Amino acid sequence: MSTTDEHLEANRRHWDEVVPIHAASDFYDVASFKAGETKLKRVELEELGDVRGKTLLHLQCHFGLDTLSWGREGAIVTGADFSEQAIETARALAAECGIDARFVASDLYALPEALDGQFDIVFTSYGVLCWLPDITGWAQVAAHFVRRGSTFYVVEFHPFAQIFDDAPDADGLRVHHRYFPTDEPLRFDDLGTYTDRSAHFENNTTYEWPHPISEVVTALIGAGLRIEFLHEFPFTTYQFLSFTEVVADGSMRLTKHDGSVPLLYSIKATKPKG
Repeated sequence: MSTTDEHLEANRRHWDEVVPIHAASDFYDVASFKAGETKLKRVELEELGDVRGKTLLHLQCHFGLDTLSWGREGAIVTGADFSEQAIETARALAAECGIDARFVASDLYALPEALDGQFDIVFTSYGVLCWLPDITGWAQVAAHFVRRGSTFYVVEFHPFAQIFDDAPDADGLRVHHRYFPTDEPLRFDDLGTYTDRSAHFENNTTYEWPHPISEVVTALIGAGLRIEFLHEFPFTTYQFLSFTEVVADGSMRLTKHDGSVPLLYSIKATKPKG
């Protein structure tokens, strides 16, 4: 097993262990989803528009809340994730809510061997790219599943915003992490998880790979997709910096330096018909 494979296996063990913690958390609020609430955010709903009757593949779907939310919007949904525990939870949730959905357990890079077909929309979102060592390979997998003339879409936390000190007592934009990747991933030995900082579990060592926007865009173009837009936003959907607040429109913005740095970005691309 290569060093990278060892890093990915450590991450998989971590995600297997945190699935039940996440599924029971107030952060994901599964109860509200069961009561009919969508877990999709305004950005992706507005930018993807009407998905009724369209086939949609959700890459790195975790335990399926967003996948199933797209199902409620009328899409014919498939979710994929490398965590068997996540996929089992997603299937159980789909059955309980009566939502027709397919879920596949597979390493992302091996997904073309585990899943047949192409889709009208390939979707991925929020905190997913940092778990992947090879963005070129990711883009090739994504493009493989996009039907000609159809859409790839990603909405993600902005990598520039990730360079700043994210400690609970941080009170300003101080550079703490790197923006550009090197040969080695970032290692984290954090206690707890983002849904519960007090949670205790065995597999708390994880590895992440920073990916500048230029790397993501270049990879998508290299995979044969045509970029329709790249949008950047001064708000986010998750509090990864301590000095943020939820404002009237429901978005989360900085309480200091508001509007001075991008916190979120989205890319929509298509596979040419010819």
